[in-house]
Amino acid sequence: MPAPFRLLLATSLLLCATTGFAGGNGASSEAPAWTDEPPVLARMLEDGYRAERSRLTALAAARYCGAARHGSIEAQFQLGRLLLKNRRLADQPDNAVNLLALAARQGHEGAQALLAAGRSSPADIGNDLPECLFSDDAGSIADSGAVVPFEVVERFIASLSVERRRHARLVQRLAPGYDVDPRLALAIVRTESNFNADARSPRNAQGLMQLIPDTAERFGVRNIMDPEQNVRGGLAYLRWLLRRFEGDVLMTAAAYNAGEGAVERYGGVPPYDETQEYVRRIMAFYRASQHEQPVLRILASARPQDS
Repeated sequence: MPAPFRLLLATSLLLCATTGFAGGNGASSEAPAWTDEPPVLARMLEDGYRAERSRLTALAAARYCGAARHGSIEAQFQLGRLLLKNRRLADQPDNAVNLLALAARQGHEGAQALLAAGRSSPADIGNDLPECLFSDDAGSIADSGAVVPFEVVERFIASLSVERRRHARLVQRLAPGYDVDPRLALAIVRTESNFNADARSPRNAQGLMQLIPDTAERFGVRNIMDPEQNVRGGLAYLRWLLRRFEGDVLMTAAAYNAGEGAVERYGGVPPYDETQEYVRRIMAFYRASQHEQPVLRILASARPQDS
């Protein structure tokens, strides 16, 4: 693509990013998506978001670039979007659109929208990318071990359908009454049923928290397909597991999937493919290895006794 045309395209996309897309299609700074990327990359994205909100654009670009360099598609998009708004940060005029094209080719809808706004497609863009993607100075890969931020989870919940969002709010409301961090409870429900109250598994796990009949009976659930009863039973079980494994999220997640007996028999996560993948997803969503006690505000109801 000729350099003058690339510059024109970049300018056109910049205008779209700062006007037509400012309302919510990806051009303005918003909390990163709640993905199951490795926690260290997700935290770099969140650092970039906080820096951008504080108008520390160079720091934001460094954090986004650090995550993008390690393979984060969301970071590729966020860096491309940021460079469109701050051309002085780019090494070359077409860095931003090339980053957006890279993310768009991998299915990122926000990047696809920005490219479409500029009447371009991923196939039209060249391969010149920011130098920071090839430098060890793009950002530290150290991991803080912090729980996923509330604003990231809130953005995810807001994106759900009306029915699934109602189920997510139910989980949020009830979890503190069981001494369970709502973010962990939401990670469990997202992985178990993706907030589908009618979900059933081949192993007869049912409802939002995929309770099997024995577990439902153990924790006093009379109607396993009733969303609130299902969530209360699942939270009671989750609380019991967190106490048993002293807040260890990895062990608790493994036990929720495979049963506490299997975890104790193997002295850790059982070597089952399903459980290994389940634990990976929970750890990616929650991010922290140790459960964080919720801050109790107004409890919706009294806590039932454990069975």
